[in-house]
Amino acid sequence: MLLRRTFQSAGIIFLKRSFTKSAQRLNYNKRGQYENPFSRTIRVLKGDVVNTFKNIKEGPSAVIHGVPRQVDIVIIGGGAIGSSIAYWLKEKANATSFDVVVIDKDLSFSKCATSLSVGGLRQQFSLPENIQMSLFGYEFIRNLKQRFGPTADVAFTPHGYLVLASEEGAKQLIENSKLQNELGAMNVVLQKQELKDRFPWMNVDDVELGCLGLEKEGWFDPWSLLHLLKQGAEEKMTRYIQGKVIDFDFRERHDLIIEGVHQSTLHQPDSIVVKMADGTENTIQFSLCIIAAGPDSGEVSRYLKIGEGDGILSVPLPIERRKRYVFVFDCEKNPPGLNTPMTIDHTGAYFRREGLGGKFIGGISPEAGNEPETTNLDVNFNYFDEYLWPTLANRVPAFNAVKVKGAWSGFYEYNSFDENGIVGPHPFYPNIYIASGFSGHGIQQAPAIGRAVAEMVLDGQFKTIDLTRFGFDRLLVEKPLMESEII
Repeated sequence: MLLRRTFQSAGIIFLKRSFTKSAQRLNYNKRGQYENPFSRTIRVLKGDVVNTFKNIKEGPSAVIHGVPRQVDIVIIGGGAIGSSIAYWLKEKANATSFDVVVIDKDLSFSKCATSLSVGGLRQQFSLPENIQMSLFGYEFIRNLKQRFGPTADVAFTPHGYLVLASEEGAKQLIENSKLQNELGAMNVVLQKQELKDRFPWMNVDDVELGCLGLEKEGWFDPWSLLHLLKQGAEEKMTRYIQGKVIDFDFRERHDLIIEGVHQSTLHQPDSIVVKMADGTENTIQFSLCIIAAGPDSGEVSRYLKIGEGDGILSVPLPIERRKRYVFVFDCEKNPPGLNTPMTIDHTGAYFRREGLGGKFIGGISPEAGNEPETTNLDVNFNYFDEYLWPTLANRVPAFNAVKVKGAWSGFYEYNSFDENGIVGPHPFYPNIYIASGFSGHGIQQAPAIGRAVAEMVLDGQFKTIDLTRFGFDRLLVEKPLMESEII
């Protein structure tokens, strides 16, 4: 396998124990010159990408009980992020050039974060990278039929987002809007009276400003997008396997020297151990592994000793599971109109229409210290009465008379460090990539994340949207990348 050969052919890598220099791993080539290991990977990759994958496809031991023993790239997690990565890897390269296998514990995806999200799409962020990723998300959805065929559809509803700000957050909302429009978004800041004139159903007493998306924002069906990405990846010869990753196997790298660590060799992850539905376990050897396991990414990282080792490995992947409720309710008398945008209150509550009748969905994140337990997907209906309803009724007086018709809950990947995605290679393991921690933004950013990871793997750098700041290194130097006044 080319990727395996590339990593094995690397010279001596010096890994600094110091966190601030962790990303500056230097690779000596045969001429004694420093060479970044990822640049080296791409240099070799471009030289013979077609001719070096034949060996693993030959011989009776290549597949056991339908599970390959060796693959070039394995992706842990088949939701929107994982399937997008698989799709873009195959889209950017010849479909037969290398093997991609996606492992997911439930290929029905009935309980995954993607399927249970509300499917919002907005550019109303303060970080340029998030704005750019969501702009590409819109372009990707707009061009679905050209990419996936005439029947491709995700039921996009282009009614925009309306983000409300109190007096305290008004200045930041204006600054955010300016940046968003400079980068290609189309929104407008509305004063209090303008909000009241445009949305007469709204109580604006405690609202200073609102930012309304005029184009490229709205909501869509997350399941449909996931289905298209998965189907597109499979058509390009990506293989999906149902199973749960329960461990990694390591091999010693005697050609590596680690400065500041007593051991003289690096134990590099070489294989994953997958527990199948029937209880059997299979080991799959890989060249490159990408962790895109959503809320389970933190757990997967611990199998790699991330957060449990010394030096760089003492820094954990700060992704945990959080549960959020989505309530479905009817408002039969004087509801907000059919063109009502997805409305984000400055309290954190949100709501939008669901269909053409008087049905709405909404939710609100809990206060710190009041997080619901995450061992199941049960819904606490008292949460609507105690926390969500008072806020909605204050903002929309018509919501004083609503009937809850149903609810669901879902897990999402919460990055407790700064609530933004972590994208790119792990600084200690050259063959482990991470794409997780998007904290509720993942479904709209999935197309851009998939493309970005494929660029890093195949081109050695981000070529369209530079996500360097989203790398793991910011955890090492303790520099969070925070959104400002963004819910």
